[in-house]
Amino acid sequence: MLTHLMCIALVAIAPTLAAEPEEYTVKGAFLLNFAKFVDWPSEVFKGPGDPIAICVLGQNPFGPSLDQAARGTVIANRPVSVRQVSDGQQAGQCQIVFMGATERKRLKVWLEALRGKSVLTVGESESFLASGGVIDFKLNEAKVRMEISAPAADRAGLHISAKLLSMAQVEKK
Repeated sequence: MLTHLMCIALVAIAPTLAAEPEEYTVKGAFLLNFAKFVDWPSEVFKGPGDPIAICVLGQNPFGPSLDQAARGTVIANRPVSVRQVSDGQQAGQCQIVFMGATERKRLKVWLEALRGKSVLTVGESESFLASGGVIDFKLNEAKVRMEISAPAADRAGLHISAKLLSMAQVEKK
């Protein structure tokens, strides 16, 4: 009887377990593609061959999938690297920084540490844009959507292409 109940419970939660990795596979693909649609000030890179660094600040919800997807990727003649970082100073050396939902309590501290730096900040929590983040992932009917704060992008000195803006809900104030 207990085994039967465990099987029923596993069947009931299996869609939830499968959805989370798929969600982060999609979010990881977005992170990689953001690099194609964002222009950073030239001084962000030390040289023409410097990589575009995508960093995960705090807990990594992507597992190995983001690293695997980035391996061998070149965007605008720059290799793409993925790094795990643990503080704002390390994150300031990145072009794209993802802050997952687990970082909600430290969100304002992380975003304050990145203020004035040309870093595309990407998050997935309710207060992300209001706290100064640039792109916020939202789940809408099990699909990953995004909101973009144009003022936050401007403050960071980032130019986001019209193509990317057309795919998102854009906050202009």
